[in-house]
Amino acid sequence: MKLQTQIPLSKANNPIDYSCKILMLGSCFSQNMGDKLAYFKFRVLQNPFGILFHPVAIENLVKKAVDKYEYTERDIFQFQGRWQCFEAHSELSSSNKEVLLERLNSAVLETNKYVSEASHIVITLGTAWVYRHLEKDILVANCHKVPQREFQKTLLKENEIVTSITATVNSIKAVNPEAQIIFTISPVRHLKDGFIENQRSKSVLISAIHATVGVPPLGARGGISPATKS
Repeated sequence: MKLQTQIPLSKANNPIDYSCKILMLGSCFSQNMGDKLAYFKFRVLQNPFGILFHPVAIENLVKKAVDKYEYTERDIFQFQGRWQCFEAHSELSSSNKEVLLERLNSAVLETNKYVSEASHIVITLGTAWVYRHLEKDILVANCHKVPQREFQKTLLKENEIVTSITATVNSIKAVNPEAQIIFTISPVRHLKDGFIENQRSKSVLISAIHATVGVPPLGARGGISPATKS
């Protein structure tokens, strides 16, 4: 009697080895994979803006990195004695706004370098649930414990995720057409959203990735691969 499901795996056309340069972006699952790669001395950069859970947050990060966007005071805010940015994880926050801006702009330059040079870019999507800040009318990467009444929670539709993923891929390919882009879905269940809500979120992410894979992005020569886990 087999108590496990055996999944046959075929060798990738462009496997990762020690000559590769790897960029890991996305949820905590990408952080865990990056930690293992770093432990075994692979060249890897993990989440320079901290953990990002949904595709629009990753799209925004990649575009700003490619454009070498410069963060200023208009992009940050102070809450409970800490300076924060809605586009980055709270691990970058600081009690000093100049320190936060330096961290953000350093992350932009570091990400730009890796996006331009990476042989493999692994993007891990964690959820399709997003929070829109009502006053600013933006989808945030992190709420930073700002009161819930300031946000509207919604589930991204498949076509919205496809549009976001496609924009991310095109931004990467504009500066690094040879990059192998690998999409994964985090196996971590977001149970605070609810059991059914978590399943809806994961399913729409998987559907959107497979709807995107196989459609060549602008100027693409490298590959795009799904490596989804639910």
